[in-house]
Amino acid sequence: QVQLVESGGGLVQAGGSLRLSCAASGRTFSMYSMGWFRQAPGKEREFVAAIRWDGSTTTYEDSVKGRFTISRDNAKNTLYLQMNSLQPEDTAVYYCAADGRPYFIPSTREGLGYSHWGQGTQVTVSS
Repeated sequence: QVQLVESGGGLVQAGGSLRLSCAASGRTFSMYSMGWFRQAPGKEREFVAAIRWDGSTTTYEDSVKGRFTISRDNAKNTLYLQMNSLQPEDTAVYYCAADGRPYFIPSTREGLGYSHWGQGTQVTVSS
């Protein structure tokens, strides 16, 4: 059974940085693309970033390009999201997600491919 556990969220001032981690277990991590999503209060969950199973390709939502970096360490079964220049509009619960299909190009859509989700970690950015 696949388990995803996020950590690293917290309260930070605007302009600050946080690094989220997602520890995966239960299957061969290196075979599956991964993604980060977020959900702000009163809004639907939205795509943030995704990375191919081998880390060779990454995709970002436009508003985080140049500020966020997704990466993975397949030896440690861990996904990361480095978030710099944080803004109040980045405030949300952040979720990591794992594609259920081995060796598929990562999706940017919540309903396409992602079959496993973490419990989420809160990120709050104060102005």
